[in-house]
Order: sequence, then structure tokens, then C-alpha cells
Amino acid sequence: MAASLDGFIARKDGSTDWLETADEFAGGEELDAATVDAFLKTIDCYVMGSRTYETAMAFEAKGLGWVYGDKPTFVLTNRSLPRIRDTIEFYSGDLKQLVNDRLRPRFRGIWFVGGGKVSGQCLSLGLADEVRYSILPVLIGDGLRFFEQLDTEIALHLTEVKAYKSGMVGLAYEVRRS
Repeated sequence: MAASLDGFIARKDGSTDWLETADEFAGGEELDAATVDAFLKTIDCYVMGSRTYETAMAFEAKGLGWVYGDKPTFVLTNRSLPRIRDTIEFYSGDLKQLVNDRLRPRFRGIWFVGGGKVSGQCLSLGLADEVRYSILPVLIGDGLRFFEQLDTEIALHLTEVKAYKSGMVGLAYEVRRS
């Protein structure tokens, strides 16, 4: 997930207009389509919260496309939302049960897209093996946190740091098991 330097994934109203920044870091790597494509091939299915789903639908409505391709997408919600693709399934039960009983037997690369509540729950329940955090060069002051409702300390091990020409910094952490 991408976040502002102060740890927000969206403004309080859910907007993400700040994602496009004009910064440039001359010593950074180019984030090219081939790199992104190679990474996306490691993902077998997506899990997201309803607000993230609504944001993705809004991006598609603006002509930006559906970034999750034709991979199975599980949306965690208790609300009735439009199903815009055959690959989308809505789920309102226990997250740990969904992951352990239904997803892990079928999928190797399960990617929790977000939002903050889902990210926090995923870590608290011990469902995550890795955290990827892309920090954008902007402070927005307030909004929706990357990890909402995280109720426990999670030990991490830094496995990768990349600085990009856009000023974004990509961090990868392995989740340490106690």
C-alpha cells in the first residue's frame, strides 16, 4: 500500500488526490511497467475492505482501469455493494477463517490490499508474512491510517529498501514470528 510520510493511506473523506506528487529524486530507480508486471504475477488473489473496493471502482469509473486484473478478489464487507466483475466475492465472516480455510488451500500469493482496518486486523491475527510499504513524499496531516486498530506490537525485519525517481521509497519487511 502507498502512504504519506505521516502514515496515512487516504484523507478522512477517503480521497487519494495526493498520490500524484511532483517530486524527483535523481538517484532513484525507475519504476517501470516490467517491474510492476513481474511483481503482480506473484499475486494469486486479493483481499480488501469495502472502502478500498469503492476507491478501486471510482478509479475504474474515471477511466483508470481495474488494477486487479482477472484475479479473484475478496471484499470484506457487511454492506450490499455492486459486484462489477465475476472475479469479485463479498465476505462478511471471520477473516482468519476466510484466509486459513478457504484462501490458503487454493492460493499461494494472497495480497491484502487494504485498507487500514484490514491491514491492522491481518497483522493482529498473524495472517501476514510480509509488509510492503510505499512512502510518498508528502505529508497530509490527517486521514485514514495505514494500520487502523492495530492492538498489538508486531516485530518486523527489514528485507528491502528502494528509492525511486518519483521520490517514493519502497520498504519490505518480513513479519517476525514469536
